Amino acid sequence: MSSSAPALTWLTPHQAFPSVRDAWPPGSPAPGLLAAGGVLDVATLCQAYQQGIFPWFSDGQPVLWWSPDPRMVLTTSEFRLHRSFKRVLQQFRRSRNCEIRIDSAFEQVITACASSPREGQSGTWIVAPMVEAYVALHRAGFAHSVETWIDGQLRGGLYCVAIGKAVFGESMFTRVDNASKIALAALVSFCQHHDIMQVDCQQNTRHLAFMGACDMARTVFLANVAPSVAQTAPVWQFDPLYWQSLLHSRRDLA
Repeated sequence: MSSSAPALTWLTPHQAFPSVRDAWPPGSPAPGLLAAGGVLDVATLCQAYQQGIFPWFSDGQPVLWWSPDPRMVLTTSEFRLHRSFKRVLQQFRRSRNCEIRIDSAFEQVITACASSPREGQSGTWIVAPMVEAYVALHRAGFAHSVETWIDGQLRGGLYCVAIGKAVFGESMFTRVDNASKIALAALVSFCQHHDIMQVDCQQNTRHLAFMGACDMARTVFLANVAPSVAQTAPVWQFDPLYWQSLLHSRRDLA
């Protein structure tokens, strides 16, 4: 396949996105790249996510919009609960000094994620304009943090975008062993309780694959997103009872 770069759409503020079918294909210099430019306001971000598009860029670059094919997706019923990690969750659940909170420290979570490079990368993609944009998205009710608190301290967590019952994972961080995994397990428990079938993971990483995420054709991913965004959003609060379905699953792995 040719490695030459296809044409790239440059967006003006609030211009409609091109079809995701126009994203650069596998084998191109930047597979999944769809467009550049535009703005990162709440309306544009909501429009993007509903179409399977997300921003990802570094300092010194314009806003870049992506829609990779295939897409890394965690089907919540396929979450891999390895036995050793199940014991960690059981200990966490029993401890009076451990708890899951949602949206109590969103800005702390996204700031911590910004200082934790993605797997295989040396720098951060959560640059200052992204932080500002997702804090605004959080205040509008479309971005949430799932937080692991131990001894009264924030020790790990993740943040995600949620529109209706469509959930799009963004980034995780950890300060102690397993804290980000615990937050991810809590998100899965929350989703299972509220009949949310999938969590978008955007790009393939070994860590997410180990937890059960796998590649999904973009057409299938978008077919799942379309009805989900139209459903009534759940109340983003965590109840310890949500652990039950996950911890009593018979799909434990060695």
